[in-house]
Amino acid sequence: MTDVMIPVTAARARIAAALLPLEAEPCTLLDACGRTLAAPLVAQLTQPPFAASAMDGYAVHSRDLGDLPARLALQGESAAGHGFDLKLKPGHAIRISTGAPMPQGADQVVMQERVTRDGNHITLDDTPRPGSNVREAGIDFASGDILLPAGAILGPDAVALAAGAGLSQLSVHRRPRVGILSTGDELVEPGQTPGPHQIINSIAWGLDGLVRQWGGEPVYLGIARDSQDDVRAKLDATQGLDLVVTIGGASVGDHDHLRQVFTAMGGVLDFGKIAVKPGKPSWFGRLGDISFLGLPGNPVSSLVMARLLLRPALAVLCGRPETLEFKTAVLGEAMAANGMRENFVRARIDAQSGRVHPLGNQDSSALSALVRADALIRREIEAPEAGAGDHTEILPL
Repeated sequence: MTDVMIPVTAARARIAAALLPLEAEPCTLLDACGRTLAAPLVAQLTQPPFAASAMDGYAVHSRDLGDLPARLALQGESAAGHGFDLKLKPGHAIRISTGAPMPQGADQVVMQERVTRDGNHITLDDTPRPGSNVREAGIDFASGDILLPAGAILGPDAVALAAGAGLSQLSVHRRPRVGILSTGDELVEPGQTPGPHQIINSIAWGLDGLVRQWGGEPVYLGIARDSQDDVRAKLDATQGLDLVVTIGGASVGDHDHLRQVFTAMGGVLDFGKIAVKPGKPSWFGRLGDISFLGLPGNPVSSLVMARLLLRPALAVLCGRPETLEFKTAVLGEAMAANGMRENFVRARIDAQSGRVHPLGNQDSSALSALVRADALIRREIEAPEAGAGDHTEILPL
């Protein structure tokens, strides 16, 4: 029965089971940040490719430092990008800069602060320590090493790693194209003047930002007006998308045609409501090859449910693990027992005490309270009263 309320965890599981990671595509390093690897990242080079100096100083035979202070003759210089090609002679030293190749025969670098130079000779005050201040070849990685597994998200450091490993192009999952469809005659677009009984279509732009943040490409489909013909036209325009997120229009009122038209066009509902507050009217189904996630028309309900359902859905499409990172926190004040729906309460974490405090305004239309919140307190179905100092689960925002 699609009208039976199911738990949030069950809804997430059903969505994850209905979706598959999108196909792989090549991307350049310039477009790689934030993408998800579709294949392991394998090093094509060894890094460092040669033994190199870890600091500015002098490359020496460590055995020449037995009697201190040691006096050695200068034989030449090894600079970054311009190594010293000859073998180091006994009783000699080579000036060397950070990152420069170690000359053949040298096994130690004495930092320049422990050296006094006199013409073509130097006096060194350091003990024999073979390998000191030397980066051996391959201490970071070797050619053929798997540096990152498939499914890893490429942050700036990972992109730098790929470049250093000799890669200029990576195999990543295609970004999901996510349609965003608002519904209702009561909506006007930002920049337009609302009529006496209208409001600004705000939710779509919050969802646009979240889709981009979570690795997708939002496609705005506009506002479906309260007529079956317009709803049908908007649904016809979803071809070629990977996921469609609808906003509102899912109730049983005379002017809410979305689910009625969705079903008439051959759409199949997986579930029709969730035992959650806010966000009970959320639904999920499929129309042809396209998955649809329906979110409520109240701003807070929609944007909270996006965190709980849309984010994990995009993770699956992007080839990432479908997880939500709940954390444990200490309540700063008591909370009443919970009812028959799992409740996600907007809250703020006190910067000094680290305790989490529910905000006073929990109305599902109060966007300003959501903006002030930096966490959602998770209250499970039939959770008993909780006191100040008790531990609770939170979802950081």
